[in-house]
Amino acid sequence: MEALRKEEFPWSRETTYLDHASIGPLPERTRRAVEEFTQKRAKPYLLKHEDMFGAFARARELCAGLINAEVDEIGLATNTTFGLSVAARGLPFRSGDIVLVSDREFPANVYPWLALRNLDVACEMVPVTSQGWPDEERLHARLADPKVRAIAVSWTQFSTGYTVDLPRLSAVTRQLGKWLVLDAIQGVGQMPLDVRETPVDVLACGAQKWLLSPWGSGFVYVRRDLIEQLNPAMTGWMAYEGTDDLSRLTRYNPLLRGTARRYEMVTLPFQDFFGMNRSLELLQSLGIEHIERHLRGLHAPVLEWAERRGIPVASPSGPRGSAIISVSPPNLSASYHALREAGIYCSLREGVIRLAPHCYNTVEEMARVAEVLDRAM
Repeated sequence: MEALRKEEFPWSRETTYLDHASIGPLPERTRRAVEEFTQKRAKPYLLKHEDMFGAFARARELCAGLINAEVDEIGLATNTTFGLSVAARGLPFRSGDIVLVSDREFPANVYPWLALRNLDVACEMVPVTSQGWPDEERLHARLADPKVRAIAVSWTQFSTGYTVDLPRLSAVTRQLGKWLVLDAIQGVGQMPLDVRETPVDVLACGAQKWLLSPWGSGFVYVRRDLIEQLNPAMTGWMAYEGTDDLSRLTRYNPLLRGTARRYEMVTLPFQDFFGMNRSLELLQSLGIEHIERHLRGLHAPVLEWAERRGIPVASPSGPRGSAIISVSPPNLSASYHALREAGIYCSLREGVIRLAPHCYNTVEEMARVAEVLDRAM
């Protein structure tokens, strides 16, 4: 831990950053990689074709490794919204179909589905539970409706950190023949996921949060059996077979790639993916399973304070929990500003203070959070 903080996050000695559900910092190796690439970009004759497109190939490989997918099921994307829009505009919906979405989802997983009303496809918002969490029982009940063709959920909710029972949801959608679309930006990087063991149809993930990567990097996963059915609503010029050969660009080939590269909108930001690769290599070297165990262990000081003071905790514990822990002190604004004044960075979201530590944060930092919140009461 000491080496990780010193080598990759040296500024962590000066402040406490607990806002990874908003923006993940760049490890030093990533910052250097982006700067190195940008220096070459200033003199483009230094850039080699194989290095540039090799960075994309490496990115697909690393993203596939994160979720145990095949490389040809991965398309690179600039954000989560792009991947969700690939699903919304590419899945073969029919007039009268319904897409289920839990209420209080992050807007990126709502607007692409609402926009389908011009195709006579309804977006049904399923009310949340009294705790403000997705009502999984009601979602499962609605999946039995023949008009429901798809369900779009966040793996982990942005405000409370609630994590859906993905294995159960996957099993039900497989059994009923419904599409499962997963907004995974708040989960990938802090929890392990195996899409071979727990199948989903489409998964979208920006890399700027828990994957500690530059803005403009991310990926979309499309299950191999679905690729031929899910055509891109917009096509980049390298979405077609044969376009890797830049010496024969005008030999237009109308055949889309048989891989998830058909969804990529080239030109992608080379420097961002060059940096993302360094971050993913770091996270995979640490081990996502080890990161998850570390993060769950960090909650104890805040949970103990909340129990002692009778403060509501908006985040679940156990298997439905995550790295995110959200609390609701009575003087919310004053408590939040007290944290900021103490050099502790977190977020106000949906009436809670959201704390989102990562792999380099410590129990001592979380204990300090509890001390500051206690003084602010």
